[in-house]
Amino acid sequence: MTHKIYTDKKRINTDNKQLIYADLTYKIRGAIFNVFNELGFGHKEQVYQKALAEELNNIGLVFKREANVNVNYKGKIVGNYRPDFTIEGKIIIELKAVPLMPKNYETQLIHYLKTTDYKLGLLVNFGSRKLFIKRLIWNK
Repeated sequence: MTHKIYTDKKRINTDNKQLIYADLTYKIRGAIFNVFNELGFGHKEQVYQKALAEELNNIGLVFKREANVNVNYKGKIVGNYRPDFTIEGKIIIELKAVPLMPKNYETQLIHYLKTTDYKLGLLVNFGSRKLFIKRLIWNK
């Protein structure tokens, strides 16, 4: 069985050239940009979590903060993760507020996607002058 990880530069559905959950992703990105434009960089991660929750509420998205997400292994639940946000049961968001983004944060989100029922993850870093958003798709 081959597994593929896609980033922003690749599309999951090559038949009709659409991004997975495109409309939802654009709304989330808009909320993230609003938070960054209002607060800037350099705050603690909790500040961005609370501000993003306010933005997501304002645009009417259904989300959970730090929800328990089951980890599956060969069809059995073997544990759980607590990502920063889950959106409408479709998207995981992991927030960071660090000056540099080490590769292990991306690996963490890949593991979330690989071992759960979620297909799309957004890794967001508010910790530098330039907002960082990486979109990851796990295709089973």
